[in-house]
Amino acid sequence: MRSELRTIYGKLCLCSVFRGVMEKPLFQAFEKYVLAETDEEKRKAYAAFVAEIYEQGGSLTALVERLISEDENVYVKSVAEGKRGWAQLQNSVDRELKNFSCFAALTSADFASDMGVSLSEIPEFTSVNADMGASYARRLASLHKYGYGIFSSNRMFRLSDEKKIEAIVSADRTGISQFIGYEQERQKVVENTRAFIEGRPAANVLLCGDAGTGKSSTVKAIANDFYDEGVRLIELRKDQLRHLPYVMGKISGNPLKFIIFIDDLSFNQNNDDFSMLKAALEGSASATADNAVIYATSNRRHIVKESFGDRDGDDVHINDTLQETLSLSERFGLTVLFSKPNKALYLRIVKELANRYNITMEEKELERQAEEFAIRKGSRSARGAEQFINSLR
Repeated sequence: MRSELRTIYGKLCLCSVFRGVMEKPLFQAFEKYVLAETDEEKRKAYAAFVAEIYEQGGSLTALVERLISEDENVYVKSVAEGKRGWAQLQNSVDRELKNFSCFAALTSADFASDMGVSLSEIPEFTSVNADMGASYARRLASLHKYGYGIFSSNRMFRLSDEKKIEAIVSADRTGISQFIGYEQERQKVVENTRAFIEGRPAANVLLCGDAGTGKSSTVKAIANDFYDEGVRLIELRKDQLRHLPYVMGKISGNPLKFIIFIDDLSFNQNNDDFSMLKAALEGSASATADNAVIYATSNRRHIVKESFGDRDGDDVHINDTLQETLSLSERFGLTVLFSKPNKALYLRIVKELANRYNITMEEKELERQAEEFAIRKGSRSARGAEQFINSLR
């Protein structure tokens, strides 16, 4: 058995297309196992190998399949761009996938035999015989839905301070159907997203209005609802807008569709990020990508903070300056206003949430307490209604 494990390892060492897969902890642990010189080293490496499988669900086969599907390599990029790989590249892909199939079919019993111990003495994992070539071909056929690399298994992403796109692992999974109220406002954003997915003209969207009305939640819910149709969300802080060309460059050519999400957008005068966002909304080649739209939220209709002092400034052409300041919001193709709810809508949200969470209370008493809660908060809002129900729960 020792020779079989070494043979599989030797074949995997020749991976060139899927080189990134070989750098994952699973394969590093396997390498340490095969190259171990003592029984103690071998057992530690096996324990690390199985620990990695357990972290990912317990199946070696499923883990290998996922690592392959997520790998961002020259072959998958060429397929995504509609190019046909040259013969040598295709041959390498076929050969490497066959080797991965052999590796993914290894069993706990194979390792027990190799270590000269009984199966009951070692931690076990599951595996099956699987054709990695066939499963990879199915994945390639659905690239426009599932993508590749980091985007293949996550819904939402952020840009780190190190200018790296990283997954938001604990992303909100709320869907549009779970919201109460603001149906007409949300429907406008849904229809725009549908047009975007179908390749029809779609607008950059500004969701503006009062705090606590569900603007940010709407954008995230849309990303969730359209995940299986190839939509991903990348969130940028407004101080990261200078990196917008970098983000657009990273996703350009990707078969997926991306919502660039900027939450709580507002600018002071003379903010350098103002110009970068303006360039993106105007379609500047360096700041846009064909497969991306910008969805932003703001409590301000005109986004840029303006004071009466600005109107009395010392600019020679003060009107031109004011128009430049106020024009940013006009560059969004679609503006959707979320106003604070009136009493009827507020109480409707409260009652439906109470019913959803099985809160039993006489209706008039529920309304009275909800109004008291809103008075203490200072205003009615959808967020306040949810906070009130949570306080009862």
